[in-house]
Amino acid sequence: MSDYQDNLDNKLSDAKAAGDGVLTKNMHVSATNTSAVEVAKTGSVKDVLLWLLAIAVLIGATLVNQYLPGYWQPANDLWVRIGIIVALFVFALVCLALTHQGRAFKTLLKDAAVELRRVTWPSKDETFQYTWQVIVVIAIVGFFIWLLDNFFNWFVGLFIG
Repeated sequence: MSDYQDNLDNKLSDAKAAGDGVLTKNMHVSATNTSAVEVAKTGSVKDVLLWLLAIAVLIGATLVNQYLPGYWQPANDLWVRIGIIVALFVFALVCLALTHQGRAFKTLLKDAAVELRRVTWPSKDETFQYTWQVIVVIAIVGFFIWLLDNFFNWFVGLFIG
């Protein structure tokens, strides 16, 4: 019984710590008074230029493997081409992260991480029990579909001969 009580105390202290972090985060969000959707809907010339640059760099990354070895001798090495492609891809992601939509996406990821901390995950016994329930239901539904398939094969066979 003591282990169970200790486990509950640990969960309670973890929940309080997570709650304090959520409260301070919510206070920060309410102070700025802008949501991720509002940030994503705003745009500027800088955003358009960064999007165009990112698209051009991604198109260039797709063409590196085919065209660059003809113009630049070190690009004949496979690892050099892979490095260039990865660098171009990372550069495009950085460009996209600097846009308003990129900032809104980062906010969305942070909010998703907060929500994942709030999830109550099932215990090992519950997972085992639910897994067996799902397997049994799948077997029953599969058997029913097999019966319907055989019935329709027989029924169509009556007309086709």
